[in-house]
Amino acid sequence: MIGILIIAHAPLASALRDCALHVFPDCAAGVLALDVLANDAPEDSLQQAHNAMTALATQEVLLLSDVFGATPCNVAQQLGDGSRTRLVAGVNLPMLLRSVCYRHESLESLAARAHAGGTQGVMPVGSTAPQNQTGTRHASSHHDHQQ
Repeated sequence: MIGILIIAHAPLASALRDCALHVFPDCAAGVLALDVLANDAPEDSLQQAHNAMTALATQEVLLLSDVFGATPCNVAQQLGDGSRTRLVAGVNLPMLLRSVCYRHESLESLAARAHAGGTQGVMPVGSTAPQNQTGTRHASSHHDHQQ
């Protein structure tokens, strides 16, 4: 199973992990978070990230960071070796949840699913009616089921 390490500005990484554990409580050991504080030296963050990767105890790791070009992403890039790791920047909750669901697939496939989950999770939402509903009223005994 592929490990997932979220490296983001504090407190985003921990908050995302907490949300993922709310939905998938059994994934705790395979998903770790590193919150990078504003005053942290990049070298210290890099050492913490190395420690987190070791703690994952997996052969392959999907790295998720928040902003491309910022310190957390730069730290994640330094961890990457191109064969045992993949990095996807722009982490959001849909990306993380998709990643947790497909940790059993190949690293390449997981990175692609993470990217797709992140982009498909961002959409404009109309203010007049809930999404995926026609606006018609149903009897109270009728239930709409969505996937």
